[in-house]
Amino acid sequence: MYVKCSILLFVAGVIGLLSCKNNDNVFKPFTFAHLNFVNASTDTLNIYVNGSRQNNNSSIYPNGQSFYLNVPDGQQNYQFKKAGSPVVLFSIPLTLKDSSTTSIYVYGVPASGTITTNDLLFKYSAFPDTTQIRFINLSPDAGNLDVSVGDTLSFKSQAFKSSTSFGFTRGGKKDVKIYQSGSSIPLADTSLTFQPGSIYTLFSKGVIGGKGNAAFGVGLVINSN
Repeated sequence: MYVKCSILLFVAGVIGLLSCKNNDNVFKPFTFAHLNFVNASTDTLNIYVNGSRQNNNSSIYPNGQSFYLNVPDGQQNYQFKKAGSPVVLFSIPLTLKDSSTTSIYVYGVPASGTITTNDLLFKYSAFPDTTQIRFINLSPDAGNLDVSVGDTLSFKSQAFKSSTSFGFTRGGKKDVKIYQSGSSIPLADTSLTFQPGSIYTLFSKGVIGGKGNAAFGVGLVINSN
């Protein structure tokens, strides 16, 4: 009788251990990716993941950004809607890794497409006055673009939907000019102030000859400050 009881207890213990192993995933903590939603279109937009709105504090106006939101990692369905409308403009599947840092840029007149960038953001504490800047061409009809940032940083022949790597310059107020490649007449000419130690993305927006929000121009994203 003692032997039978011992066997039963042993079997019960084994089943308990197997049960715990099988339930490991049940108690897996939630993991997140970090996503910055940038609106380079002419519409005011909201972003949804699997039907759940992510930018809950306010809608994203043209030339605005959400800053980095915590979103579920793995493959999810991202949807874009005009503010105040239940209609999905378009949706994209996107797979993000745990703790990754990514930006989605929505472009178009009106909103019609997206590109994503992997944002590998490194602060250089040894050079606290250094500013990092990259450029993305989000103007569908502009062709390849050349960009100058002050006298020390430039990007050449950037095709539509292409992104440069981050370049380095000093912080401060700088003239930013965008040209069609090979031209000496700027499509956009403005002054922007870049804080030392911060990381930025410049982007072209709108279309040549466009009016209002659709006018060709320069947008600026703060990736890290």
